[in-house]
Amino acid sequence: MKNTVIFDLDGTLLDTLDDLTDSVNYALDKSGMPLRTKDEIRRFVGNGVRVLIKRAVPEGTDDSAYEVCFKDFREYYVAHMEDKTAPYDGVCELLRDLKNEGFKTAIVTNKADFAAQDLCRRMFGKNIDAIVGSVDGRPNKPAPDGVFYALELLDESAENALFVGDSDVDIQTAQNASIEPIGVLWGFRDKEIIEKAGAKHFASTAKELKTLLLSLKNV
Repeated sequence: MKNTVIFDLDGTLLDTLDDLTDSVNYALDKSGMPLRTKDEIRRFVGNGVRVLIKRAVPEGTDDSAYEVCFKDFREYYVAHMEDKTAPYDGVCELLRDLKNEGFKTAIVTNKADFAAQDLCRRMFGKNIDAIVGSVDGRPNKPAPDGVFYALELLDESAENALFVGDSDVDIQTAQNASIEPIGVLWGFRDKEIIEKAGAKHFASTAKELKTLLLSLKNV
């Protein structure tokens, strides 16, 4: 029985792109570096904030300048990560309904754990059973380590789980954990990218996703 759903966060449950863009550009501007567009940030996210800043700074930036930029980004994002961030349409209702249907739910994200915990508790409350963010010592997605830790917290096995995400990184993560992936089409990547990565199930709205999850529950 597929009674467990593991979600990605950014681009899947929360639209965080504006706050990420503002925070990256604050840090770049403070270091006198060229700013990035929202579409560029969209392409840069997915592998954690350190990789985001690596991609955002100019090519050839030395390590010390990178570290200053990363520090400025982190400090600004902590203070502003809820300025414009909000759940996608229907997501809060989806999580509530899944809870009522007896699903266990978790979030596994490459967002820093402190930010993931804070945002998810505020946005979703008790409708998420476990939150696993990025911490030192545990490989980020697409490594499956965070998924395995979430399953451990939920006392569930991979065979009972589905993974929902918006990116090729999420699809690869699910495959690495031997979990069936589902791609959502409202996030940071186009369908072609996540389909090429191996996704076979897709949802265009939270309502479609709920219907799909219920249809797969007893498969």
